[in-house]
Amino acid sequence: MPLFLWEGRTLAGIPQRGEIEAPDELNVRLTLRKRGIIVTRVKKKPRELLIPFLSKRIRKRDLLVFTQQLAAMLDAGIPLVQALEILIEQTENRAFRQVIRNVKEKVEGGSTLAQALRAHTKVFDRLYVDMVVAGEESGNLDLMLKRIATHMEKMENLKRKVRSALIYPAIIFIVAILVTIVLLVFVIPTFEKLFSEVNMSLPLPTQIVIKVSKFTKANIPYVIAALFLLTLVLRYYYRTEKGRFQIDSFLLKLPIFGILIKKIVLARFARTLSTLVKSGVPILESLEIVGATAGNKRIEKAVREARENLREGESLAPPLERSRVFPLMVTHMIGVGEATGNLDMMLEKVADFYEADVDQAVANLSSMIEPLLIVFLGVVIGGLVVSMYLPIFKMAAAF
Repeated sequence: MPLFLWEGRTLAGIPQRGEIEAPDELNVRLTLRKRGIIVTRVKKKPRELLIPFLSKRIRKRDLLVFTQQLAAMLDAGIPLVQALEILIEQTENRAFRQVIRNVKEKVEGGSTLAQALRAHTKVFDRLYVDMVVAGEESGNLDLMLKRIATHMEKMENLKRKVRSALIYPAIIFIVAILVTIVLLVFVIPTFEKLFSEVNMSLPLPTQIVIKVSKFTKANIPYVIAALFLLTLVLRYYYRTEKGRFQIDSFLLKLPIFGILIKKIVLARFARTLSTLVKSGVPILESLEIVGATAGNKRIEKAVREARENLREGESLAPPLERSRVFPLMVTHMIGVGEATGNLDMMLEKVADFYEADVDQAVANLSSMIEPLLIVFLGVVIGGLVVSMYLPIFKMAAAF
């Protein structure tokens, strides 16, 4: 059905405007009249052209701004439908604008906000929807939306810090690999040709480098194909339940990065569970959501087993401790929280601790990786260059 833009006023004379889906203009006027709105202007809205590969995807930032603005408008006393209409007009992302429009239409049709959001699981995850349910049931939807926005902001900040810390070392490493390949494939063969023309004996390091260069030049298409195939196999294996569990378990055991990954996962676990418990979401449902959003199958398995034990009457801390994934500090604080009835507060303290710990770990990692990569560049590239100049030095010494 086509969309219509309308303007009008209520019986009390308050100006109103919005958009509505209807078969024709007459139905628009009849529908709005039933709502007590006197329509002064109606026009058909042009259809927006949405080309899948050209339209912007819905980013976490878009969702965060939407949540913050909706919370602010509800807190100011603006009705939900009117708030959604304002957000439709303000949202620049066309794909997201269409989602909000669909949500508004469902709410106008009698659905709750949570029911309307549940139809768009790719945009609004289960944590988001369940917290909205808790907000609607408690009559504190604006407060719950503020908590969702705060939670999203903290999670995004965590991701951004880790990403910014790793991007520079990753660029240096990629450049080092590319420079090494260029030297082996293009530069060293030139030296080899020069050495063969003068028919001189070569030092062992130079011979090794020339052999590596020949192998690389002859087999580089096969090496690239093998790496591409290996990437595809690993991606496929990672999508399987067994593969994801094994790879995630391996990542947690890595010497340096494993510790950082574990801290990030624990911070996310504690922050998410704290937010859900504080919002009044039942503990079993909260654990199910936390397990699904943990980002690591090993942690997810531990949370799932703890949930089953909790269902059977055990408290939360002991099964988490038995999993040997959660540190004693975390399980002890959870135990204290359960005993005192302040689980959400204790989890919040755990989250604050690990988020601060992640900040420190990221700073330490950056300061440690950069010198190591510079040394790597010096040893590998410098070694290749020096090995090529050894015969020249030998020749110069002979004269």
